[in-house]
Amino acid sequence: MNDELHQYISQIRPLDERAMKEARIRWANVAKPLYSLGVLEEDLVKIAGMRETSKVQIGKKALFIFCGDNGIVEEGVTQTGKEVTSIVAENMTEGNSSVCIMAERAGVDVIPVDMGTARELHSGTRYPLIPKKIAYGTKNFRKEPAMKRADAILGIMTGIDLVRVFKANGYDLFATGEMGIGNTTTSSALVSLLLKKDPELLTGRGAGLNNEGLLKKRTVIREAVETYGPLCRDELDVLAHVGGFDLAGLTGMFLGGAIYRVPVLVDGFISASAALLAERIAPGCRNYMLASHVSKEPAGKMLLEELGLSSLIQAGMCLGEGTGAVAAIPLLDMAADIYTKMSSFQDIEIEAYEPMEDCL
Repeated sequence: MNDELHQYISQIRPLDERAMKEARIRWANVAKPLYSLGVLEEDLVKIAGMRETSKVQIGKKALFIFCGDNGIVEEGVTQTGKEVTSIVAENMTEGNSSVCIMAERAGVDVIPVDMGTARELHSGTRYPLIPKKIAYGTKNFRKEPAMKRADAILGIMTGIDLVRVFKANGYDLFATGEMGIGNTTTSSALVSLLLKKDPELLTGRGAGLNNEGLLKKRTVIREAVETYGPLCRDELDVLAHVGGFDLAGLTGMFLGGAIYRVPVLVDGFISASAALLAERIAPGCRNYMLASHVSKEPAGKMLLEELGLSSLIQAGMCLGEGTGAVAAIPLLDMAADIYTKMSSFQDIEIEAYEPMEDCL
């Protein structure tokens, strides 16, 4: 592993048990049935452990959308061409995309990041672009590795540094999103190599492939797994051989959340693929992740189970861009309000609930 990356990862510490114990006590005293908010309660307890205090509030929130093109699109594994990546990324800077409209309703700042689109992007003023371009897209991994190992590390370090900067600017919660035509192909290949599972179990239709396109996509991924599997020495090699610049940035964000003790929301399949990669690079960083929803993609549920994360939403979503993560944020805001504002049993002078056998 790169020495600088190792130095950052070595800073990761476990969640604070004292703060989590105090948070559980607070939930037990809130005047409502015990454990009745389910995963929302568990996530607030985790946030207390991350922040090392039971005083949990969620203030400024940001969605990072990592944008990058993928050379594998040349193989006909997508319904649209790579030019769509840049068009949608530019629309995001104008606030004109699905997730931007959702984020405005949820009170979330949108941060588009150009990690490696195929051309220079024009930035609008609504959500200005952060230029972090590593290259003009990755290579076609059917013919050669997607990127250099050094570029994979650079992408990860970019994500880590964005967490550092935005935490210093007062942000309390980060959501993850991406935009990159072909990135369900890169993610399926990456997960297949990490989990050593057949690509057919992991690979879905992405943005609407027909049966012929799906077969081609699975064939391309299987070839890549057979070619690169024996060559990959570690997780960074997996990313470099079959990944994308968006996946590198996302991986860095998950690692950065653990390094700087900030909760990071996992979005769908692509985001969860990067989350798994981050956990393999630095075991334990999953403790700083919150799962927003279960992606409709075949491996969506599998990845959350592998990470040991419970989702807040199950809505059959597979849009990407961070839409699932943004949809979950109002739920966390409401839970935090109940946690901080609601009366206790003592306040209203009624007897507290006792744990039932099936809740122990």
